[in-house]
Amino acid sequence: MEPGGALKMYRKKNMIKRTIQLLMMGLLSWLGPLNGLQAQEVAKDTTKGRVDVDHADVFEYVQKRGTVLQKLLGNVELHQDSVFMYCDTAVIEENIDVFATGNVIIQQGDSLSVFSDSLYYDGFERIADLYGDVILNSRAQELFTKRLTYNLNTKTATYFDGATLTDDSTQLTSRIGYYYVNTNEAYFKDSVVVVNPQFSLRSDTLKFNTETNIVTFLGPTLISSDSSRIYCEGGFYDTKNNLAEFTDNAQYIRGEQKARAKIIRYDGSKKEYVLEGNARFVEGARNAKADIIRYDELNDKTFLTGNAEFEDSKQKIKAEEIVYDAKKEIYSTRGRSFISDPPQLLAADQVDYQEETGMGLAIGNVVWQDTSANLTINCAQADYQRETGYLKAFGGLKGRPLLISLVDGDSLFMSADTLLSLREDTLANDSTRLLLAYYDVRVFKSDLQALSDSLAYSTRDSIFRFFKDPIVWSDTTQFTADTIDMQMANDNIDKIMLHSRSFIINSPDELFFNQIKGKDIVAHFTDGELRRMDVEGNAESVYYARDEKEAYVGVNETLCSDMVLFFGNNQVNKIKFITQPQATLHPMTQIDHNALRIKGFNWQFKLKPTSVDDLFGERAKRLIVPTVTRDLPPGDDTIKPTKPKVKNPETGVIPMPDEPEGKVDN
Repeated sequence: MEPGGALKMYRKKNMIKRTIQLLMMGLLSWLGPLNGLQAQEVAKDTTKGRVDVDHADVFEYVQKRGTVLQKLLGNVELHQDSVFMYCDTAVIEENIDVFATGNVIIQQGDSLSVFSDSLYYDGFERIADLYGDVILNSRAQELFTKRLTYNLNTKTATYFDGATLTDDSTQLTSRIGYYYVNTNEAYFKDSVVVVNPQFSLRSDTLKFNTETNIVTFLGPTLISSDSSRIYCEGGFYDTKNNLAEFTDNAQYIRGEQKARAKIIRYDGSKKEYVLEGNARFVEGARNAKADIIRYDELNDKTFLTGNAEFEDSKQKIKAEEIVYDAKKEIYSTRGRSFISDPPQLLAADQVDYQEETGMGLAIGNVVWQDTSANLTINCAQADYQRETGYLKAFGGLKGRPLLISLVDGDSLFMSADTLLSLREDTLANDSTRLLLAYYDVRVFKSDLQALSDSLAYSTRDSIFRFFKDPIVWSDTTQFTADTIDMQMANDNIDKIMLHSRSFIINSPDELFFNQIKGKDIVAHFTDGELRRMDVEGNAESVYYARDEKEAYVGVNETLCSDMVLFFGNNQVNKIKFITQPQATLHPMTQIDHNALRIKGFNWQFKLKPTSVDDLFGERAKRLIVPTVTRDLPPGDDTIKPTKPKVKNPETGVIPMPDEPEGKVDN
């Protein structure tokens, strides 16, 4: 075969998976027959491993001092079994040691060709050296180096002056290379560079197993492509099964994406990436970390497992596990989960959220907070929408959600069958919030309690609105009406406003009952204490007067259009009557106190919640207390008591026992 014809066989293809194996095994294929040459203790056995001469332009046979030399010149052709060698000149010593120079070619069939400037094979030491421009060609693989050495004793092939391997479009270069035949392992050291149209690799040391086709990274390694880079200082790549593992300071960069972990794994068959051990992922404002981060490329799903955290410009999520489905735009959490979307905070055992609809579902020991409104809701399950601030809570302790708010420096607790919270104006991105509660609303605070069918609260005006036969208790006072509004100011009660069929009952001992009735009533508070009460429309009152020793001295019974009551230390100091007041002062022993109960009187103090526990459990039944009171004659809607006794008709003020008669406070 002509040398020029062999040179035309150079081709390129897949370096890591095939070049090393074919390179080294190809070398063995022509040196392998020499493996039969054995060294004797005294002299070489010339009967084994004979190299035959097929042609030479000039043949010279020399025997010198017991050594037989064959000198061949011009178009030398040799063979040993199926291996052929071509060169310009050759010297064969004892038919074993071969010295070849000039256009050396070694060829085995059509699969292997080796080119070099010179060759020396020491049959006694069993070492072969190829020098000059060494080229090994095996089908589509090529190796270029200046010197290649193969030791048949250790079955090791080495180069120390640098080499380049090519396979189709892939090229590998390194300064030092080793191939261990017994273990099927090849090592590339010092300035290892792999170039491929899809990627490039730089490494300090690589190992390749020609049997398993596994590349092992044994030093700092950087793998780069047009859009990404991977750095590691250890790991492997299984070219046969398309598996990779990058360890020791493993890092990944792609555009704005940055990832790092103790181990980065890739499974090509599953199209799955895994970051394991202190895993971190960053992309712009998005930041994820967990013990393990797994990305399923086929289904476009990301799994964060173990101390999982995710944060973007809008929210921060913590959970035992976070799963994001990019195709369906759904994320879910498992394990105790915390979502921070200021001013909203959410905690639950699990959360499922769909970005397309913007709706989420939180399940299990749910705690929702609005820090701007000092609101907290505890429940078993909640529907929520992040963009609009919508939250619907139900279930919880004994089947009821619980709201906690800070009022007057004290916690206010409220429960209902359902709690609903939302922003009042989502289009304007308004931060004010509307809270709705229904049904069977119960409120407990150390100095305030309430029951109602339903409730509404707006942070815009800070008013609690109680609907459908509400009852509010403050200390020993009970408020009832068709609806009741409680105005807050600076987290303190500022006003309690009763609308339609308003009725206030006060009794420090539940023996005698102070009563105020009117169409509408407004109670004014200062620093949490009742200071004034305005009664408008058909005002009626029954008030038990006491002296400085708290002894009862009489009972005032009054009718008028409107009245104003002034308080101190939670007691009435004086009452101002407006528009034709009619009042009677009864001695304590000369009146039927039950008969003094105003129509509509219904003392429900036993229903008052006395602790947070009373906000749960079966709904208490309200009492209907029939009373014989001053009913109006048919057709007469004006109450007219007989023989009224007015102390000061000019001012309409009845002084209390500790107040001089005639004193007026306008």
